[in-house]
Amino acid sequence: MTQRIAFQGEPGAYSHQACRDARPDMEALPCKTFEDTIEAVRKGDAELAMLPVENSTYGRVADIHRLLPESGLHIVDEAFVRVHINLLAVPGAPLESVRVAQSHTVLLGQCRSFLREHGIDAVAGADTAGSAKHIAELGDPSQGALASELAGEIYGLNVVARHIEDHDKNTTRFLVMSREPNLKRRGEAGMMTSFVFRVRNIPAALYKAMGGFATNGVNMTKLESYMVDGHFTATQFYADIEGHPDDRNVQLALEELDYFTSHVSLLGVYPADPKRR
Repeated sequence: MTQRIAFQGEPGAYSHQACRDARPDMEALPCKTFEDTIEAVRKGDAELAMLPVENSTYGRVADIHRLLPESGLHIVDEAFVRVHINLLAVPGAPLESVRVAQSHTVLLGQCRSFLREHGIDAVAGADTAGSAKHIAELGDPSQGALASELAGEIYGLNVVARHIEDHDKNTTRFLVMSREPNLKRRGEAGMMTSFVFRVRNIPAALYKAMGGFATNGVNMTKLESYMVDGHFTATQFYADIEGHPDDRNVQLALEELDYFTSHVSLLGVYPADPKRR
């Protein structure tokens, strides 16, 4: 029986591309929302979930950091996917015939130079793959979609302009989530540990909590704060560090963190993607 990996979006979305790249042996399961994606794994409809957490151009994906601690799932891998944006149109339509391009607002903003140069108007759609599906249904050669080549394959559209994004290093980082953690692996490119924490209500608590990582030589690659339950006084922090909790220096850093925090929750221990470098 083929195992499944859930993602948010229509077939052909960049999350679908991430599933194909990272788990080519698994069947990709499209879901309407991030919550549905997580629930599919919790219920056993899928073995893994592919969730985008941040983009090199546009920063973190909204709501993901709030969902991760509440998901009940564990991070078992990360995947960096290069976001190549293509102009898709119905078969036979040349680039010169396309007057309007539809896509998610984020993608439209990443192709401003190309669209302006070719006199193409940008129209916001629900998402990238959904826009490709809509353009295929319209069958109008003046209408195009900005999406992945995978979306073109799925909906029978041709690529009339390839890799038109303004930034040539546009990359999205995804986390692969599972019902069960896997703490035994060691990655060739090193290990990552992700967790959330809340500091105690004492002066300089965050500064002191971070001191343990510096003194023990643990590299923290990400530290982000966000409010909890809409309260300005309740701040939670999300962190990624290099290393494994079994490493002595990581053990010491986490022990010091524990002293200055009221809550620490481990989200996952997983091999670093070689593309991280």
